[in-house]
Amino acid sequence: MTSRPAPPEERIPVVELDPHGTDHHAEAARLRALGPVVRVRLPGEVLAWSVTDHALLHEMVADPRFSKDWHNWNAIRRGEIADGWPLIGMVKVTNMVTADGQEHRRLRKLVTQTFTPRRVQELRPRIERIVSDLLDALPSHAEPDGSVDLRLHFAHPVPMRVICELFGVPDHERPRLRELMDNIFRSDLPPEEVTASQIEQYQLLARVVETRRREPGDDLTSSLVTARDADPDALSEEELVGTLLVMLSAGQETTLSLITNAVRALLTHPGQRALAEKGDASVWADVVEETLRWDAPIGNFPFRYPLEDVEIAGVRIPKGEAIMAPYSAVGRDTAHHGEDAGQFDLTREQRKHLAFGHGPHFCLGAPLARLEAAVALPAVFARYPELSLAVDPGGLIPVPSLFSNSSTTLPVRLTASG
Repeated sequence: MTSRPAPPEERIPVVELDPHGTDHHAEAARLRALGPVVRVRLPGEVLAWSVTDHALLHEMVADPRFSKDWHNWNAIRRGEIADGWPLIGMVKVTNMVTADGQEHRRLRKLVTQTFTPRRVQELRPRIERIVSDLLDALPSHAEPDGSVDLRLHFAHPVPMRVICELFGVPDHERPRLRELMDNIFRSDLPPEEVTASQIEQYQLLARVVETRRREPGDDLTSSLVTARDADPDALSEEELVGTLLVMLSAGQETTLSLITNAVRALLTHPGQRALAEKGDASVWADVVEETLRWDAPIGNFPFRYPLEDVEIAGVRIPKGEAIMAPYSAVGRDTAHHGEDAGQFDLTREQRKHLAFGHGPHFCLGAPLARLEAAVALPAVFARYPELSLAVDPGGLIPVPSLFSNSSTTLPVRLTASG
């Protein structure tokens, strides 16, 4: 692995990442400025590494010398990571995201057999109906000042309804599931709440599995239950629940923040908004991809662990250390995206990004997230052509997370008169 030179290992700077996610992009810019390989300090004084160069990260995430299995992390082996650690829900889980090699292929194959590109495209009419219904209801959610929280009443329920229907989650379980999925990405929760939330996540998803076992339907959970019951060696009960956890949490969070960030970007870049509103479906696809690059829904993603001592940009990283994928940082890497990488530009030629990862662990839900955003974004601007932010952009409060990069609300005015 080669790139711009880095200082000797003992001189690598250490950056304390903000668990409240106050400013992902300022933090990402600082990481890039310090070099291609940077040491980061996580909550609880836990140290990890961050590779801020697009080319290096692109190479690393496809390199089999780097494991996704948390059992290979030295800090966990040494007992330094408590069960109540605020980031534990993104790390210490049993599913395809934290599996390697044959195990990863086994777990992923069980989902890809039913979660096919064709099935995703068949969801378009249902997504269009969900989007239309939610847009119809937006005026009813107006606050006394005329503003509507577009994140709460549109960006959030679009993917939540789609993914819950796809996996057969009963209606009465969805409100609490939504809260529990949000908790996974937060990095400011106290240990007791982290532990309680994790326990409840698995309890709720175990109930979903049992419901679909008793009452199977045309959903992906029923398909996974059938595969599990036909061949218990193909999928353990823990792996089944873990698969639901990763698909439901990622299926909600990524698209939620993608829609929020894209609307925010267009409302604060009137020239780009005009291009989008005058464009066809291909231009709205550009909106999705440029948002993914410029304002990635997941700012940082954990972790990879070298299976041997490795050298990246002249820096030796010992076996078993944790390496973060900083998507916010590499999305604006000028070496890859040009000197104007910090600008939101729908006409950009080089838009290839890593927001959905790369290699064997490329996000399985990427086609669905892209489809949902491609339906939702032109629809909201067509339905409400006078849409505007109801607050100063600088007043938006970020999601308290090292991982999620978005704002907790998106107050808008649907018409010029509010």
